[in-house]
Amino acid sequence: MAAPMLRCIYRSPWLGTQGLSGVLPLGLREAHSAAQGLLAVQKARGLFKEFFPERGTKTELPELFDRGTGGKFPQTIYCGFDPTADSLHVGHLLALLGLFHFQRAGHNVIALVGGATARLGDPSGHTKEREALDAERVHSNARALSQGLKALAANHQQLFANGRTWGSFTVLDNSAWYQKQDLVDFLAAVAGHFRMGTLLSRLSVQARLKSSEGMSLAEFLYQVLQAYDFYYLFQHYGCRVQLGGSDQLGNIMSGYEFIHKLTGEDVFGISVPLITSTTGAKLGKSAGNAVWLNRDKTSPFELYQFFLRQPDDLVERYLKLFTFLPLPEIDHIMQLHVTEPEKRGPQKRLAAEVTKLVHGQEGLASAKRCTQALYHSSIDALEVMSDQELKELFKEASFSELVLDPGTSVLDTCRKANAIPDGPRGYRMITEGGVSINHRQVTNPESVLVVGQHILKNGLSLLKIGKRNFYIIKWLRL
Repeated sequence: MAAPMLRCIYRSPWLGTQGLSGVLPLGLREAHSAAQGLLAVQKARGLFKEFFPERGTKTELPELFDRGTGGKFPQTIYCGFDPTADSLHVGHLLALLGLFHFQRAGHNVIALVGGATARLGDPSGHTKEREALDAERVHSNARALSQGLKALAANHQQLFANGRTWGSFTVLDNSAWYQKQDLVDFLAAVAGHFRMGTLLSRLSVQARLKSSEGMSLAEFLYQVLQAYDFYYLFQHYGCRVQLGGSDQLGNIMSGYEFIHKLTGEDVFGISVPLITSTTGAKLGKSAGNAVWLNRDKTSPFELYQFFLRQPDDLVERYLKLFTFLPLPEIDHIMQLHVTEPEKRGPQKRLAAEVTKLVHGQEGLASAKRCTQALYHSSIDALEVMSDQELKELFKEASFSELVLDPGTSVLDTCRKANAIPDGPRGYRMITEGGVSINHRQVTNPESVLVVGQHILKNGLSLLKIGKRNFYIIKWLRL
């Protein structure tokens, strides 16, 4: 029975040969990459790390994507995303970019939300069992992840089209085929094809069995369900390639062995590298260092700054991993950086490309406005910022709505916003230069507020007390 599915299919239209002056249009630049072979190009970029099985199959993996050697075109590739939270994070981006590169080459890709498997918890890469999630929370997270995946696919299609015909992008949820499964029937049909010795030999299983916490049966069976997901997609969608983080290789192997045993056909796995912090910890929810892709959790400004702050020894690698820029263009960007390192050109391009993919053109514009307002004290940027942007930028700031009465002074404003103490001490804080409004220092407590100076065109004032304490004031009845 074909599973119910959430489906969003994008095929890029011919958009002409638009490009930067002196630079080939993206479609023509990518045509050169396609001629070299999709897998080889992504291996060179560092995005594709390992292939399984590497050899010994009737049709080897590169041949699947080579029209000239009789490969079936297009192929179908999938990657799974477990909804253990209600947002994707930067750690998921590389797998998603892997799917996008296949889609751009004309292949069909599936983003599989693990609405069922998330309740078990994938032990791969974890030293202890994940926090158990109830069915309602997983369902809510799965719905949010599906929406997030569709939004990213839409940004990709709208903002990074290259004039070539793309494959489809489909979002599925594996709860569609597990929710009506009878446990005994499932175990009778599936479990007999797995050998305990093989399952126990996986590195993720070995690591957990040797730990003080051990491993639950639910976690142990996770790889069986992931293998079945691969089989289901192979049977119903002709999917022959699974993409996943390098910690997923054991689970991918289980899928290969299960499908080969049942059908005699070969399927394949491709791993992408894991992104780690400066301390070497994997970026993600479990490590507590996730940079989220949902605006409610990580603003466009914060995402932009995360990539803008990347050091010189990482930025070239990240340009290859996180963007669609061709390698010759990245080489050119890095050459310019050697002569003008103070401009941080590679970091700015990296931050812009990723923020645009995740939050769209307006999200990128918002990130740049916030950067100008915070780090360059730009009044022009402050004047066009929305309430939301100010709250995102100054997360710890107090937000007040005040009525602008005739003759309202600087002192009145500070006291109504509870920004200074009552009495002489608060008065002195202003006279001694400890208060600024919209990045301009004010030293006269009795100064009457002036629209256009103390109150911006958008009806907001940014009040700063000392070096770090911000207060956002929205004026009513202007």
